[in-house]
Amino acid sequence: MKKYFITGLLIWVPLVITIWVLLLVVDTLDQTLLLLPLDWRPEHWLGVHVRGMGVVLTVVIVFVTGVLAANFIGQRLVRIWNGLLHRIPFFSSVYSSVKQVSDTLFSSQGEAFRKALLVQWPRPGMWTIAFLTGVPGGDVATHLQGDFVSIYVPTTPNPTGGYFVMLPRADVIELDMSVDDAFKIVISMGVVVPDGNESERREAEQAARPAQKG
Repeated sequence: MKKYFITGLLIWVPLVITIWVLLLVVDTLDQTLLLLPLDWRPEHWLGVHVRGMGVVLTVVIVFVTGVLAANFIGQRLVRIWNGLLHRIPFFSSVYSSVKQVSDTLFSSQGEAFRKALLVQWPRPGMWTIAFLTGVPGGDVATHLQGDFVSIYVPTTPNPTGGYFVMLPRADVIELDMSVDDAFKIVISMGVVVPDGNESERREAEQAARPAQKG
């Protein structure tokens, strides 16, 4: 009896939590419909509220913003906009910090969260998974002797909380696994262990491509 109950839980709990998270995201994005005039909202001309229309509107807004900001005039407008925001007291400090973080995370050239690492934490002899975020800079770098890296050590099971640490590069072991697989291990507290490694997976994908073409 207990065995069947636990088996049922293992099937339903991940499904229910996944649906709950998705509905939470959709309901949050649906709030963007409040930006539209009442006559333009879907429930006005459809007569019923359609969940998810805010997601479509958000995607359209983000896409159009990217298209407009990609040309010469758009880039000048973005610089003017950023200049105005940086002049607002208190708001400017928060905005500039968030923008620097987002620019670093979403930059294709950056190293932030591109590599999973194995480090000794919180003391020698204890190991945990961390993520490379870059290298120390500014006045901090002048006080560090040698080759150092900046890493993020996430907490479990909520990886949004963690610790920022600077370590010698020699004390860091680069793992042959994707960041997604590393996050799965952290979130599951080590219960979920992905099979294989990243290099073997890439080699298998490359070997399969000629076969698919043939």
